[in-house]
Amino acid sequence: MSYSSSEKDPGADTRIEDVNQPALNDVDYDEEYTYAEQRKIIHRVDRRLVTITGLAYCVSLMDRTNLSMAAVAGMTKDLGLTIGTRYSVMVLIFFVPYVIFQPPMTVITRKIGPTYFLGTIVILWGAILVGMGFAKNWKHMVATRALLGILEAGYFPGCVYLLSSWYTRFDVQKRFSVFYLIGCVASALSGILAFGLMQMGGLQDLEGWRWIFIMEGVITGVIGILTITFLVDFPDKAHKSWRFLNEKECAFIVRRINRDRSDGDVEPFSLKRFLSPALDLKIWGFAMIFFCTTTVTYAIAYFLPIILERGMGFSTAAAQCLIAPPYVFAGIVMYATAWIGDKYRLRGAIVVFNALLCIIGLPIMGFAKGNAARYVGVFFAVAGANSNIPACMAYQANNVRGQWTRAFSSATLVGFGGIGGIVSSLVFRSQDAPGYRPGMWTTIACNLLMLVIVAAMSLWFRRSNREADRGERVIEGSPEFRYTI
Repeated sequence: MSYSSSEKDPGADTRIEDVNQPALNDVDYDEEYTYAEQRKIIHRVDRRLVTITGLAYCVSLMDRTNLSMAAVAGMTKDLGLTIGTRYSVMVLIFFVPYVIFQPPMTVITRKIGPTYFLGTIVILWGAILVGMGFAKNWKHMVATRALLGILEAGYFPGCVYLLSSWYTRFDVQKRFSVFYLIGCVASALSGILAFGLMQMGGLQDLEGWRWIFIMEGVITGVIGILTITFLVDFPDKAHKSWRFLNEKECAFIVRRINRDRSDGDVEPFSLKRFLSPALDLKIWGFAMIFFCTTTVTYAIAYFLPIILERGMGFSTAAAQCLIAPPYVFAGIVMYATAWIGDKYRLRGAIVVFNALLCIIGLPIMGFAKGNAARYVGVFFAVAGANSNIPACMAYQANNVRGQWTRAFSSATLVGFGGIGGIVSSLVFRSQDAPGYRPGMWTTIACNLLMLVIVAAMSLWFRRSNREADRGERVIEGSPEFRYTI
């Protein structure tokens, strides 16, 4: 919980405050560093941690969603993906191991350390992607997608856990947004990149869609090497990271986290401590919210190029390039809502706003007459769904305490996100193309369900906070902790 500067101990050292600086709360106050020095340390963390995790997540999104780009570039015909549900199976198979392996992968990230573990799996993604470029039939593609799902299971929940371990509760949504915004750059540019790479068709007697996988695999491998070199560890061990903070500066970060929520110190692992949050209903509430929004984001990522090409009649080149503008708009909405959420300490209200954008955009995108109107709907749907990814992550991160509770929450959150990917691949069926009516209604229903869950959790959080203020309840094991509504 944060307090204004007027609520601090009157004997506190005031040397770090002057008329040109904002009033400091308990999180910002530190006896060892001035306010300017604290900002400098945190900005160094931003430059290394947020940038490199976002860059690797950028290629992660590109690697898992390039299937739709390859599909409209000739893969559908070459691998016979119009037969039965082959394309949907290829989409779905990624998410099965992606969901199953997330909890153990999150524990491994903490035990081994993110630098080498996450960097290594990014390099392995690249190798698998190159292999996808040489797939002889659709079964080979299914097998490589399953392997990709196993490896990617460790990255996103590991990053959510790592990022939330470095930042205070009301600093975190902007960082999550920048992290995911870099990923949105991949989504925005992946169509243009894919269109460029498919022009390599004929080189070495390989089709253009194969070069999409091969060259993106090479790019991924390079990013993996950068990840091993520049990614940093958790705050308690980050002073060992290459050319990063020293031990005193890392200790300041831990003190700052402890002043905010008292869980900055490392906790010994036990299976009971890791699994006990499973009895907490709000953990599953956050997971369901994330499931609802990822059902929409994955549906858009995997099926929007097909909707644009076959449903709206655009050419292959236009369908791949028209993906970019809605994602640019989504990036603007994402950061703007994150800035408002951190400044005014809002979480559930931001999730609701983004869900309403989807509820406006999806019916227009799916059912409006005329391509111009439908394309406007794409802007609202893409912006609302993608903006809710960092919003949900921050909503969860603000309302849990404890290292292993945070690890379990991150794993379940992202795991349910993977289930959203499974659902999107099942309800957007090949036989329903290009309108995908069952899928459109499902994504609308998911956003309505999100509104209900946020409303219920907000009522519970408000009641719990009031009881804690009266001394009738201790929230998350800390008398000073309050839920963020």
